[in-house]
Order: sequence, then C-alpha cells, then structure tokens
Amino acid sequence: MRFRSVTLLACVLAMAGYSFAAEETPLLVQDPTLSKTEIVFAYGGYLWSVAREGGNARQLTTGGHEAGPEFSPDGKWIAFTGEYDGNVDAFVMPAGGGEPKRLTWHPGADSLVGWTRDSKRVLFRSGRTAYADFDRLYTVPVEGGVPEVLPMWRGEDGGYSPDSTRFAYVPNLRWQESWKRYRGGQTTPVYIVTLSDLSLEKLPRENSNDFAPVWMGDTVYFLSDRNGAVTLFAYDTKTKSVKQAVENKGLDLKSLSAGPDALVYEQFGGIYVYDPQKGESKKVDIRIAGDLPATRSHFEKVGDKISGAAISPSGTRAVFEARGEIYTVPAEKGNVRNLTRTPAIAERDPSWSPDGKSVAFFSDESGEYALHVVDQTGLGTVKKIDLGKPASFFYSPTWSPDSLHRQAVEPVVCGRGEADGRAGESGYGSI
Repeated sequence: MRFRSVTLLACVLAMAGYSFAAEETPLLVQDPTLSKTEIVFAYGGYLWSVAREGGNARQLTTGGHEAGPEFSPDGKWIAFTGEYDGNVDAFVMPAGGGEPKRLTWHPGADSLVGWTRDSKRVLFRSGRTAYADFDRLYTVPVEGGVPEVLPMWRGEDGGYSPDSTRFAYVPNLRWQESWKRYRGGQTTPVYIVTLSDLSLEKLPRENSNDFAPVWMGDTVYFLSDRNGAVTLFAYDTKTKSVKQAVENKGLDLKSLSAGPDALVYEQFGGIYVYDPQKGESKKVDIRIAGDLPATRSHFEKVGDKISGAAISPSGTRAVFEARGEIYTVPAEKGNVRNLTRTPAIAERDPSWSPDGKSVAFFSDESGEYALHVVDQTGLGTVKKIDLGKPASFFYSPTWSPDSLHRQAVEPVVCGRGEADGRAGESGYGSI
C-alpha cells in the first residue's frame, strides 16, 4: 500500500512568543565553537555566528544541512559536517562566511571532528576502511586532497596536544547517547596516545561515559557523567589527576569545544563560555532573526515517516502513526483520514478496537503520555484517560475482545531509587 498523505505542520515556536533572555525559552542552539572574537553554532540546520559577548547572530549558511562546526586554530576557517550532495561529508569555509568547499568524497558518512594544530588539515571520522561497525580518524588538507588515516585502529572523537605529539581520543562509539547513567560494557573511556610510539595512557575512571576531549595547555578537558549529570571535567597530564571543573545540578552538557583561551559548551539549548583561569562559566545571550522556513506552517509528506501501524478488523483500512499524527488509510478506495490534527502534539502506537469502532493511541497533549480513544471516523469527542507518571513511556495498547478495556505496557525499573542502568522489566496494566 502506498501512503502518500500530507499533514499541515504548525509553527514550533510562534514569533510572538519568543523571549530570548528568558531561561525557560531555550533557543536550541547546538555544537558551538570558539575563536578569539566569535562563536559559531548550529541552529535550525544552518550555521550562525555571534560575537563572544553575545548579541544578534548572523547566518553563515543557507543549505539547511550543516552541523558540528569547528574553528581552525588560527581562526581563519570553519570546518563542519554538511549534506549538500546527498551524502554526509566534511566541508570547510572562510570564517567570515563564503562558499563551502567539500573535502571528502567517500560514499559513506564522513563527519567533522576538528583540526590539526597548524590549521593545515581537517580531522574527521569515517568507517570507510573499518571491517565492522566502528570508525577511524583521518586528516585531509584544507585545500583538498587524499585523506590520511591516524595510526589508532579505531576512533570517534579527539584532539591534538598543543605540541601535536599526543592525541586525546575516544575509541568507542557512544551507544545510546540519551540513556542516562548507562554503565554497561559499551561505556566510553578517553585515551591519550603518544603518536611517536603509540603508547597509551587511560584517563582515570570507573566505567563512566567520558567523551569530547579537548586540550588546553597541559590539561585535557572532557565531558563525563561520572558524578551524575554530564558535566565538565579536567585531567592534569602532569599530576595524573581528574577534577570536576563545572558543578552541574541540571541537564547534561551536550558538546564541548576549545578556543584559544576558553572553552565553549552547550546545555539545554544554550551556549556557555568557560574561563579556565577563573573557573567560571558565563551564558551567552544570543538573538536570532531569520526567515527559518522550516518553522512556518507548510505541507509535509509523511509517507516515508511511518513508525506504527495496525489493521482494522475488517481489513478495509489500516491505521498509521507518522510524524506524531494518527491516520487511517483505505486498502483500495477512499480518503486518508487524519484522526488527530494536532501538529504540536506527539501521538503514537495506534491500536484498532476489535469492533472496528475506535482507535486508541498515546498522546503527550497534557505533558505526560495519556491514553486517547477516538472514533475511527475522526468525528466526535476524544476520550482521554490519565495514566499517571510512568517509569518510562507506555507502549503497545491492546484491546480486550469485547472492545471495552485496553491494556498498556509500562516499563518498571529494577532496583531502588534512580535508574541504575540495569535492564528493566515490563509491567502490564488494564484500563
């Protein structure tokens, strides 16, 4: 069955509701990088530049497929990951803006990591020569050319020491990045390799998730969840000791980059500059004014975004979840019906009642997922059933044969207190 329906998307953020200075209204900026005078970051799929002290941001790219920018150490270039030609590759452009130049041409994904210290080569990761599901680190000249692989047999992220004799890196792919305080066998350590003899030094840890290492002087800064929420730590390469640089009682820090005299990181859609000399962080006030075409109301094809499905009892229609909406579609003739028409709300896991009259699904309209039941025609009042606060999400609503009761799966975390990373068990509840 070909599903070619479209849905009308509402604006994610109404311009009249913007309050740039308000802490509760994050801009959702990502991947900041720092030079002596500017911060470049990703927002809405584009790269933007703003003065280090904050202010009005200037849009640098218009492709809509840019991420992970990194200033060159001399501040003259910005390298980033782009997807202009149907493939993910490393690109470079002048720091002040200009035409992006493609540096990698392999059909697999090549993602920007950083720079060599002399600003002559761009560092990226790629699985082009890996025999399994991992990446290696490569450098390519800023003017383009043949990439050269680093000697480590695997690597996902990293950076050179100031004298380029050592390299701090993460060998393993971060598995399930959003899984809080994961302590399984795929946690990520940080290593320092001496490039002349490939001797290794492992940063002290107890099975925490450590990542995003950057050098400043004799110190390797990195992000870690070893004390709870992901925050900034510092490893002194002389004393071999680790200390926490930023106290974090909020949400995880998501990215880290080093500039000539400071660090910059992302937290809850905001950008912060950390001064190593003072040991202090300061939030950067950023104001963005742009057309942002993706946020205006428009029609969107969702046929290739189906993530849930069920068949009606008669087999004449099917119900689908696509991009947070619930649709029913005829097997042969008829119209597609949008049962929810709530583009600002996420609905998922549709289930058709055995009598064919109703469709149940989960909705986050109230802020917590609740069970909603609608007439299969899309008409009438929506029945909303409060499920309380779950340990995680609810899954797989299933009807009783008489169509009077519904059953949902709710994960129950093993152990006491907060989730400790062990596998959960599924609990079933009937409503």
